[in-house]
Amino acid sequence: MQTDLCPCCSNKPYAECCAPVHQHPANAAHPEQLMRARYSAHPKGLVDFIVATYHCECGAEAFRDDIAMMTDHQWQSLEVLDSEVLNHGELGFVTFKAHFIADGEPQCLHERSRFVQETINGQPQWRYIDGVFPGHIKAGRNDPCPCGSGRKFKKCCS
Repeated sequence: MQTDLCPCCSNKPYAECCAPVHQHPANAAHPEQLMRARYSAHPKGLVDFIVATYHCECGAEAFRDDIAMMTDHQWQSLEVLDSEVLNHGELGFVTFKAHFIADGEPQCLHERSRFVQETINGQPQWRYIDGVFPGHIKAGRNDPCPCGSGRKFKKCCS
């Protein structure tokens, strides 16, 4: 019997890695766990999970269609380069490279994501709030998105 490995490249079974976080985001005890689950949600097509794990200030529901389009890409692999928790456990950063194929072309999203604790139903939970692209000049709203999607930054990763 073959074990279904987690798409986040942890080499752990999905049922023991990202599935518990997909079932309940509060199960992510560290921002890296949430980031891995957010990555895994893309190949699994879990748009609701991705939207729900944005910080409330992001207004992710307004971008649901764009998020859904990102799940249509062929997600290949995830490399976590660094992760850290600061500010007495209320702020976290995860630097990663997510490899995918879009329109037949290999792409790499290299980001340093920022996560913060948000209280949901009285329980603190990690939420993605924003990220920067190491080595890239900050994109203007009408510039092509640095993630390589081919869309304008304002319609993609802004």
